[in-house]
Amino acid sequence: GGNKELSMVLIGESGVGKTNLLSRFTRNEFNHDSRTTIGVEFSTRTIMVGDALVKAQIWDTAGLERYRAITSAYYRGAVGALLVFDITKHQTYDVVERWLKELYDHAEATIIVMLVGNKTDLAQAREVPTEEAKMFAENNGMLFVETSALDSTNVEQAFETILRGTGLPGQDRVGSVLPLPLISSPTPQAAAAPPGRKF
Repeated sequence: GGNKELSMVLIGESGVGKTNLLSRFTRNEFNHDSRTTIGVEFSTRTIMVGDALVKAQIWDTAGLERYRAITSAYYRGAVGALLVFDITKHQTYDVVERWLKELYDHAEATIIVMLVGNKTDLAQAREVPTEEAKMFAENNGMLFVETSALDSTNVEQAFETILRGTGLPGQDRVGSVLPLPLISSPTPQAAAAPPGRKF
């Protein structure tokens, strides 16, 4: 029993769909003309993990360079991060490594990171092959999933995998992540950060 509060962050380039992933998860809404996030915003949602209520505070950070100093301050207390790119824009995937390095520079060593390829509803315009992103995630100790904030595919799974993986006291973090379709679990060695870290 008992209640728990956890915070997690959404990071990645501007325009990849972080705000819509968050609104889909917390309010089941999608906004076709959502504006660029300024600085940092947050939403909350409470989920059951085992017999405990976990209140998740999810920070949506601006992808624009000029807000980096503000947004990186929110990485510190986060138990998990969704590092989001747009599968139809290769350039948003090319900078994933830079985002990961920045996250690791500011976050706790135990943070769980999931690489998220968003906008699968636009699969016909895909520029980033699933296998390529999946391999990169595995090689860098990240979980991986592809989502669509527009049609809801895997959105719940992405957030809940992070929250369940962190919300179970005394359990091995990686071992407690539920096996879900499309989410590949990195080998325990890779996931045992910090030694497995590349940065």
